Formats: sequence, structure tokens, C-alpha cells
Amino acid sequence: MLMHTLLLDGANRDPDHACFHWVDRNRSLTYAEAVGAMERAAGALHDLGVRPGDRVTIFAHNGMDYLVTMLGCWRLGAICALVNVKFAGELAYYFADHEPTVVVYTHDMQEPVRTAAAGIASIRALVCMDGPQEGAHSLPALMAAALPVPADPGNEDAIAHLSYTSGTTGRPKGACLKHEPTVRATRCIAERLQITADDVSFGPSALSSSYQLVGNLLPQLSHGAAINVMGKWTPSTGFDALEARGATMLIANPPILTDVFNEAAARGHAPSKLRMSMSGGGPVPPLLKAGWHEKLKLPLVESYGQSELGGFVALGFPKLDRKDIETRRAGMPLPDKEVRILNADGTEVPNGAVGEIALRGGFMWGYWGKPEKTAETLRDGWLWTGDIGSMDRQGFVTMLGRRSELLHVDGKTWYPRDVEEALSTVPGVEQAAVVGVPDAAIATRPVAFVQATLPLDGEEIKAKIADALPYDLSVMTVVSLAELPMTPTGKIAKAELAARAAAV
Repeated sequence: MLMHTLLLDGANRDPDHACFHWVDRNRSLTYAEAVGAMERAAGALHDLGVRPGDRVTIFAHNGMDYLVTMLGCWRLGAICALVNVKFAGELAYYFADHEPTVVVYTHDMQEPVRTAAAGIASIRALVCMDGPQEGAHSLPALMAAALPVPADPGNEDAIAHLSYTSGTTGRPKGACLKHEPTVRATRCIAERLQITADDVSFGPSALSSSYQLVGNLLPQLSHGAAINVMGKWTPSTGFDALEARGATMLIANPPILTDVFNEAAARGHAPSKLRMSMSGGGPVPPLLKAGWHEKLKLPLVESYGQSELGGFVALGFPKLDRKDIETRRAGMPLPDKEVRILNADGTEVPNGAVGEIALRGGFMWGYWGKPEKTAETLRDGWLWTGDIGSMDRQGFVTMLGRRSELLHVDGKTWYPRDVEEALSTVPGVEQAAVVGVPDAAIATRPVAFVQATLPLDGEEIKAKIADALPYDLSVMTVVSLAELPMTPTGKIAKAELAARAAAV
């Protein structure tokens, strides 16, 4: 099945049902209206020379035009390549990497787009979402022209979506997601989350993240649910929008879920229609998961995935389960994928033992233009996640950390997540990240960065968590920051912290 077929099916079933809503501009489309907008977007892109297999870069804030342009790309058999607007300074890297035919952007990004596009021969046209600009076509004018669109190529084996990795530890890579395995994966996600046409989903994190595709878009389309996107999130306006829209599902990352939890505490109630939230982009802090369970009485469903999947390695269930609080498990694999814990030689480890998490049954075609990196990740029919973890007797997966982030300290392996979660239990610590720097005496010296709301002494912090950890914390340095650096997808930027740690 094709990604945009989910929209067409929804329009056939219930054309007048709410489909998309753009919170910031209070604009809505029914399923039938969304199909019409998709066709006009496809006609506009085709008129500009976009053909099957061509890349169309979308560089914009969350909004209705973003969704419609994505759908128009899929309808033509083209590939939408999504770049977060926070990467304006690195836009030339992305353009050179995937060589787009057309770039569709938001008006305030005119200068970085024009500068980056100047050296890219493949770019035939720039298109501004907000009207005409010098050197750029007007998307509203092109849409209003209702230009003819060719027949749907109907190739479910084609690449549809170029989703960039978060770049927490290196340069982002473009993961190429095909139509069919991604649709299959997200239909399984919809079943796990028990989505129905009565659901109202709310996704305020960046549409450039693959998490939005597989969390707040395709699963909901597969069951005819309503979908909300929001560009400018604040705790207060976001909470108000959740209430006003009657959101039943909140699809977000841990920082936004923390905002909602704190706002609910301040107001004395959770959003009235909400039945669940889902987190992605990184492990959920135990205190946050416990807070949603114990204070809000709402399930916080943890997802564990990667840009390379077009789905999830594992996903929890939309119900309150005390074991989700007592363990660090993320959830169980979904029916579309086979998940195993493997040794380096490809043999499976004993149940409960630690190894690398690998899967097969549906994942990316490869990294765009990077065959060597693709070969490192896709081996012998498996996608090797690079994550270390375990699986229990019931099949629940626990992710312990990236293999590349493990610290070898004086002959002992440290799992940074152990220390980070312990640090997060210290009053005044909002977030924590542990990285390592080379040390001649102990191989690696651990450095813990904490985002603190009040002055904290590093030695006192270590003393408070020492009994909870199997590590010698005397060799660890603690650095307090007002705010930890983040990637545009809401993950802590550990590469930046490692550079800082080298100077500590």
C-alpha cells in the first residue's frame, strides 16, 4: 500500500470527517478537502519538473502546507526530504547530500535557502509557502492554479520519505523509507495504540522527524482519525490547545510531556479528553513515567525506534501497568518486525542477557548516497540498531544505551543511562547526560552534565546516588548547566557535550 492511499481510503469512507488541523493558524481540512489539496500540490510540483524518484526538500515550520506538500510528493512518486529549520546554518550540507529538484520553504528562511541553493545544480525551483518572493514561486498561487497531475505511479516499492537521523553523535544521514513497509509498520502501530476514527491526535514536535510520520500521521490516517499539528509550542498555549481540540492522544517527546505534566499539576487537572500519551526520541525518565501514571492516571506509552525503521523496534500498550514504572522496558516488538538480541557474530544471546538489538522484516532501503554506512547497518538481512539492550521472558525490550556511548572506565563498562536516570532523581536536576573523554590512567573519564534548577554541588550529587549504582563515582566529574544542548528532534546533543567535556 502507498502512504497517501491511507488518505484516499479515509476520504472514501467518510469524506467530511476532520482530517488535519493546524493549531497556530486555526485552519482545518476534512479528508475530502485534504485529498483535493494533495492533488493540487502534486500538480504544482509536477509543473515545476518533479518526476518519480526526484527529491523535494521541505524546509519549514509545522503547518498545513507542510503536510499537503508531503502528500503531493508521495502522490507523484517523488521523495520528500525533510530538514528541520533549526539546521538553517547547515542547509548546504543537506542540499548537497540529497540533491533536490525543488525546495519548498517558509518565508522566514529565504536567505539561508537562497544561499545554500546557489551551489546546487540539481535545484530547478524554489517555492515559498507564504506567497511570492524574489527568485521563488508562490505555493498559494501554484495551488490555486489547479495544474494537471499525471496518473499515480502506484509503486509501493518506491522510496517515499528521506528521513534524516538526529545527528546526536555525528553528521545526519538520510534514511530512505519505502511506501509499503512503512505503511505496514504504521498500521501495526495503530492497532497497538487502539486508534479509531473517534481519536483526535495531537503532535507538536517537528514534522521533519520520522517520529511524527510514524506516530502522529500514518497510523491515524489508517483509521480515519483527526490529526493536529502545532508549530509554536509553549506549556501554556500547548495545554490550552490540547483542551480546545479535545485531543485524545498526545504524540510528543519527553521535554513536551514534561511540560504537560507540570502544567497539569499547576492547573490541577490533565487535558480533559486525553486517554494516553506516547513518547519518542529517547528513553522516558522514570520519574516522568511515574508521574503520568500516579498523578495524571494516564498511560505514557513508550516507543523505541530509529529514523532507519519507518516504525518502532518496540512499543508499549495504552493502559496503566505498574510494571512499566518498576522496569525500564520500552515495550514489545510489533507484528511487522522480528526483534532479536544478538552477539557480534550474529548468534542470539540467552534470554535476559545483554547484546545488540537487531531486527528484520521491514526497515529502510539504505542511507541516501552512503553505501558504506548502509553496509555497516544492514548486514546478513538484519538491521543492527547500534543499541545495547535485552529482552525479558514476556518479550519486552529494554534499551540500555548506544554501543558507541558505552564508557570503559578502569576495566569496567559503564552504561550512561544508569547514571543519567539516577541523577534525574536528585532534587533540582531536570535532565542529565553522561559522556566520556580519554584518560591515560583509567581509559575513559566520565563527565556528567546536569540541567539544574538550583545550585548543586557535584560531590554532594554523587554521594546521593552512589548507593544506587554499581560504579565508582569518584572518577566522575559533574558539570551543572542552566540548559543542556538539544538536537532539533528533542534529543540531548551528546556530541556537543563530549566536546565540552574534553575541556573540563
